[in-house]
Amino acid sequence: MCASKDIQILIYCFLGVLLNNSVWGQASFSEKVTTAADIGMTINNLGMVGNAFKGSYVVLKYPSCEYPRNSGIEHLFEGGLWIGAKSNGGSIIVSTGAVDDASGYTTGKAGFEYTAAIGSELIERSSLLDNANYTPNAISHQDLVSDFTDTNIVVPGTSTPISTLENGPIGTGVHFEAYNWNYSFADFFVILNYQVTNVSTNTWNDAYLGLWIDPVVRNVNVTAAGSGGTAFYNKSGTGFMDSLLLGYEFDATGDIGFTESYIGTKFLGAESTTQFYHPKITPNFNAYFNSWNFKDFTSSYRAPQNDNERYAKLSSGLNTDPNWESTIKAQLKIPGNRSQLISVGPFSAIKPGETVTIAFAIVLAKKNEDGNPNITDNEVQKQLLAQNAAWAQSAYNGEDKNFNGILDEGEDLDGNGKITRYILPTPPDIPKTRWVVSENQVTLFWANNAENSIDPITQKKDFEGYRIYQTSTGFDVTNTQNLASALKLIAQFDMPDNQFGYNNGMQSVKLPQPQYFVGDSTAYQYRYTFLNLPAGWQQAMAITAFDQGDPESNLASLETSRLSPTAMKRIFPGKPANDNFIYGDPFVYPNPYYAKAGWEYDSNEELRKITFANLPAHCEVTVYTLAGDIVHSFVHTENSYTGSDSKWFSTYSDPTNTLFSGGEHAWNLLSTNIQILARGLYLFVVKDLESGRIKRGKFAIVK
Repeated sequence: MCASKDIQILIYCFLGVLLNNSVWGQASFSEKVTTAADIGMTINNLGMVGNAFKGSYVVLKYPSCEYPRNSGIEHLFEGGLWIGAKSNGGSIIVSTGAVDDASGYTTGKAGFEYTAAIGSELIERSSLLDNANYTPNAISHQDLVSDFTDTNIVVPGTSTPISTLENGPIGTGVHFEAYNWNYSFADFFVILNYQVTNVSTNTWNDAYLGLWIDPVVRNVNVTAAGSGGTAFYNKSGTGFMDSLLLGYEFDATGDIGFTESYIGTKFLGAESTTQFYHPKITPNFNAYFNSWNFKDFTSSYRAPQNDNERYAKLSSGLNTDPNWESTIKAQLKIPGNRSQLISVGPFSAIKPGETVTIAFAIVLAKKNEDGNPNITDNEVQKQLLAQNAAWAQSAYNGEDKNFNGILDEGEDLDGNGKITRYILPTPPDIPKTRWVVSENQVTLFWANNAENSIDPITQKKDFEGYRIYQTSTGFDVTNTQNLASALKLIAQFDMPDNQFGYNNGMQSVKLPQPQYFVGDSTAYQYRYTFLNLPAGWQQAMAITAFDQGDPESNLASLETSRLSPTAMKRIFPGKPANDNFIYGDPFVYPNPYYAKAGWEYDSNEELRKITFANLPAHCEVTVYTLAGDIVHSFVHTENSYTGSDSKWFSTYSDPTNTLFSGGEHAWNLLSTNIQILARGLYLFVVKDLESGRIKRGKFAIVK
């Protein structure tokens, strides 16, 4: 059985100490994954994004930047904050959070100049009342918060020197916050907010701030991360949308058919205590886009190697090159292994003690299919990317509706006398749910809490109705799982007698009396039953609430995210718990097992599964050969079984958000010693650990 994640972390930390150059050897390093949006992106407490397919990617199975989540489509190697300026004496200093490096972030390595205090962590906050990390000062459904600096000479807690560039650190302290939401109109971006303070004794003259990332868009279920060396990384096309200040990348010639998506980096805005900065508003303030091939030190647009060259990238861009329209844009579409930098400035003088806050968004989008190859990269294909980027900008703008950096009359919604960013129009609250799983059916109960929701923008109760979604059988057996599109609307119930929706009312699903469950004080007013569900097949189901929108503000109806873990469950209908075997004998299906079963896509032996059914709630299952040798043994517990002991579920499902009927347990057909079972007949024994009763059975494997 695999070690727990805590044990894995300890093992990896120990290895890091031995190697002295591992991320995990640094006591002040902390990582988490975004989980509110439909993006699984690793973020660390040094303000970096991505994990370079190393460290936590290998050990903890953290995605680097996966979209949609659980799809296997990755979009990012690594990225970090760049700051450059001229000192009082005129020398150029640049501090970088991440640079081109095949091994990714490593403590002390040149170009990875930010560190955090010993014991510091990436703190998680949430604005959701029912979240364990709830705090009233949270901005989003999942905030990730940290502080870091470039002022240390050695890695905190070690004797490892920090190899900075030739002119040393610029002298900054950064307060970092990342935001993501599970709204349907916001689950495709993550906002990175950096409060950059000059903690040196020198004024930063002609300062520029930027976000550097090394994108890579590939499907790791099709092509494993890093397989083929640099060939894994050299399939991407690159571009820049000037009107949106958005650099982007896509898979031009790699896993075609499995990577139909974009990753973009968008500048949102910057502000000090006295001024708002944006190229569309601020005179002589510019945004620049740069891109270069990995460690290309010879071409005209080569990778920067020192502070002067990095500052040159920060303070000028390909988008302002005279050859941008004629040749450079076309050259960037040619597949390659590129990084990109979005930078803005100049900030004429940032004095000691002054702070500038700058925000970027990492934006993901599916390609808008038009029948042309990815490499075409036309405006139609980028339509969803542009829409998603616009939503990210709207989220940043908050009260600044006309986006002029000034708090105009009627914009001060919270009455604090200043522009508040990140006030989003919100759909109703996610309905509180209870799922009851049984044989061939699932019953959904939900409460009416969404009906009392008040929109923070309109200050109105504008609840309109509920929508119920379900996937088709077999949606999951693919190398490219897109749950957002796989969930199909199967029912809608909305308020009668108005101009919105179906006007069909709630009576068909409303219970005569509220339903209560043992240990659960929630009153459930509604019920819907999914019928005729096949055993052994995964069904994803979700419920959302939606509002009427606001025609006066030209705001369309908003709906809660169908992908929120609160709203959506992955469910396996089947036999309920069979305590004391009162419902007959346990059995196995499919039996005989033919390689491969219908719910298996990959030929990998570790992704096989058969299911033991009609099991007691707490029992021990032991598999034997005909000779009586033990092949494998496991304990089944109804209330704690998630499928996490089988690789099938971590590949095609999500053990953190899966429900079972209670009487079934899947097995990957591997022995205790991780050996592949030969074809033949096998015996199994089920012992009810409560009553002590024993039942026996058999199954066959045919190959």
